[in-house]
Amino acid sequence: MKRIVIVAALAAGLVTAGAGIALATGQQDDNGSDRPITGPALDKATAAALDHTGGGKVTGTEAGDEEGAYEVEVTMSDGRQIDVHLDGRFTVLGSASDRDDSGR
Repeated sequence: MKRIVIVAALAAGLVTAGAGIALATGQQDDNGSDRPITGPALDKATAAALDHTGGGKVTGTEAGDEEGAYEVEVTMSDGRQIDVHLDGRFTVLGSASDRDDSGR
C-alpha cells in the first residue's frame, strides 16, 4: 500500500511540473491560444519567414494564428520585429512590423 501511495504522489508531482513548464514557456491549450510551431513545420516556417524578411533572427512562433496557419516573429539587426503570417503551405500571407522604417 505504501508503494502505491508513493507512486501516486510522484505521478501527481510530474503532472503538476509539466503544467508549470507549459505555462512558463507560454504554451496554452487549443482554446484560441498560443502554441509554438514544432517539428518539420518549424523548419519550413522559419525558412519562409526569413526569405520574406531578407534575414534576421526568429524570436517567436505560433501555430494556429488568427491571421493564418502560422506566425513567425523575426527580429531584424536594427531591432525591428516583423510578424510574418503564413498559410498551411508556408506561403506568406502578409507581415507587420512593430515600427515604421524611420526607426520610430
